[in-house]
Amino acid sequence: MSELDYQVVDVFTDTAFTGNPLAVVLGADDLTTAQLQALANEFQLSETAFPMAADDGADYRLRIFTPAMELPFAGHPSVGAAWVLLQRGTIEPGPVVQSCGAGLLPLSVSADAVTLTGGVPSTGFPRDPAGLLAGVGLGPEDLDGVPRDASCGLGFTYLPVVADALTRLDVDLAALKRLGLADGPFGGLSVVTWDGTSARCRVFAFEAGVAEDPATGSAALGLGAYLVASGLVAGDGETAYEVVQGVEMGRPSRLSCVVTAVDGAAVSCRVSGAVVPVASGRVRVP
Repeated sequence: MSELDYQVVDVFTDTAFTGNPLAVVLGADDLTTAQLQALANEFQLSETAFPMAADDGADYRLRIFTPAMELPFAGHPSVGAAWVLLQRGTIEPGPVVQSCGAGLLPLSVSADAVTLTGGVPSTGFPRDPAGLLAGVGLGPEDLDGVPRDASCGLGFTYLPVVADALTRLDVDLAALKRLGLADGPFGGLSVVTWDGTSARCRVFAFEAGVAEDPATGSAALGLGAYLVASGLVAGDGETAYEVVQGVEMGRPSRLSCVVTAVDGAAVSCRVSGAVVPVASGRVRVP
């Protein structure tokens, strides 16, 4: 019976059993897509990451799976996998390049934190808030801005709400799916409150088979593009912001972000976070 090494880590936290758990399976280069999907379904975490050898000049290739599908890119698997590779001596501290479905993405890796630079930022037109609010059980009085889509490699629809609304969400996934949210089969909805310097978020990546996610690096990156497009941060230069997520799930997470804007548009976003090991072992090859 063939087996592979794996490690489970909690990402975007410095405390075990908080943040977003991730399984990193090593040595899976020769497995088929169906085998990789079967392993992700076995772990039943929001994502399972498979670092592999790269043939495009990157330091490594990363394939990322939810229990339901493969993703072109995701933040917490990118951060967590890089940290695991550093601990195992596969990569050195400092700058590295990851190859994934979203292209070649730069990271800066240390034992204390990993910083990921997302793909090219983009934003969509404002969205009608009525269906979005109804889909999470809120009313017009809870709206606190203009909803729109944004992406830095993986798109999300952002719904800005008043501060106390996050604890009152009553999500109707079927209704939200009918709205055709950002990035089709991969994206989802980020319900966000903004206080001028930091955000509290709840993220529902249901299109990818994740009902609610405790920490979503891709959504935190896209939030930077959203903030610039919405005029909530400076349209030129760098702005740092914090994202707190997962509180309502009992898995609080903290994502430290920076967005760079030029002439009123985001041109770069990056997210940083800590990683904590929680388990390791060997898993049977499907």
